Amino acid sequence: MQKNHPEPNFTFIAPLFPVCYNQNQERTLRRGVRRNCKTEEKTMEASTVYYTDFRCPVGTSLTEKLRRLCLAAGIKNIDMDGKFVAIKMHFGELGNLAFLRPNYAKVVADLCKEQGGMPFLTDCNTLYPGSRKNALEHLTCAQLNGFWPMTTGCQVLIADGLRGTDEVEVPVPNGEYCKTAKIGRAIMDADVFISLTHFKGHESTGFGGALKNIGMGCGSRAGKMEQHAAGKPAVQESLCRGCHRCAKECGSDAITYNQQNKAVIDYDKCKGCGRCIGACSFDAVYSPNECANEELDRKMAEYAAAVCHDRPCFHVALVQDISPNCDCHGENDAPILPDIGMFASFDPVALDQACADACLAAAPLPNSQLSGNLAKPGWNCYHDNFKDSNPNIEWKATLDQAEKVGMGTRQYVLKKV
Repeated sequence: MQKNHPEPNFTFIAPLFPVCYNQNQERTLRRGVRRNCKTEEKTMEASTVYYTDFRCPVGTSLTEKLRRLCLAAGIKNIDMDGKFVAIKMHFGELGNLAFLRPNYAKVVADLCKEQGGMPFLTDCNTLYPGSRKNALEHLTCAQLNGFWPMTTGCQVLIADGLRGTDEVEVPVPNGEYCKTAKIGRAIMDADVFISLTHFKGHESTGFGGALKNIGMGCGSRAGKMEQHAAGKPAVQESLCRGCHRCAKECGSDAITYNQQNKAVIDYDKCKGCGRCIGACSFDAVYSPNECANEELDRKMAEYAAAVCHDRPCFHVALVQDISPNCDCHGENDAPILPDIGMFASFDPVALDQACADACLAAAPLPNSQLSGNLAKPGWNCYHDNFKDSNPNIEWKATLDQAEKVGMGTRQYVLKKV
């Protein structure tokens, strides 16, 4: 009850990370490349990001600290009464143990219900083979990883439906790479959107933060293909069963069958929508061409902008169990950095920048992919914990593009709860 959980006091964070001072003498985290306000015609006011660490005095739990953080960051300023609230998170691939515990999801869901909201946890199906490529497998995976109404306080919905084809084409505000985004229908049907993110490393995007959780995570299977691939799907004949389901799903009449009853794609007709990938139950239809990582980052930011545009949103990120790769893997390698804390903001760009800055300031953990790379003879050190862990990434492009399309700002003030 609210009377048992009074509005928390907060203070400006102690200099845990490099700081500088603005005109109001508030501590503002320095970004890796700080914007020169004098060279810009317009400047965006710094967003507020709230932070708490993982230290728990006797009698205080991590779930209680998360609740206080959300309250301090203003979650109760959102009108949720009688409204559907989508809580977007990652349920973890089977075999991976780095994903967020369902206990954290329950904290957010309970706060929504206290405000009269009707929350549900959600994610979209994956493009790749695994344990979450259709809704049945995805729900089973979520349940095995502990996400049940009893543990989370709300239902779990797979936003893009049984086969990953239940999508809405959403305009991208100021889109440069994508004019529209293919988003899971249930996510767009919600009145309020909340992202609950496990902030960790990523082999393609540098880190998986709020923008990735939203942009890539909310994309349908076709939407994920659009972000990942600069081409059209292909068929691996050895896996094709000749069921003709992909041809029925194709809206361009681009799929026929050869004498061996294997699917063949007519690329003159194919639009590259990726719906055949979602239709195939045997992973025979796949995406053969990967975008450069920077283009992937920028498309992902634009997808995130489409999801969040013109409706109430709130964002939470837990920087812990910082594995070098995505939670989509069926394993999680040793963390590359120590657990840092929980962050919350109305601005997902500022939130990701704050989490990234905290990680850049942290010391690498021994016996990790990061420390192993740094110890290699002749290693070309980037002085960047993400890039030294996965050298072929361009993580700053995501934040740059998100800021460019007006989703938020990389300038922020960090307040400790």
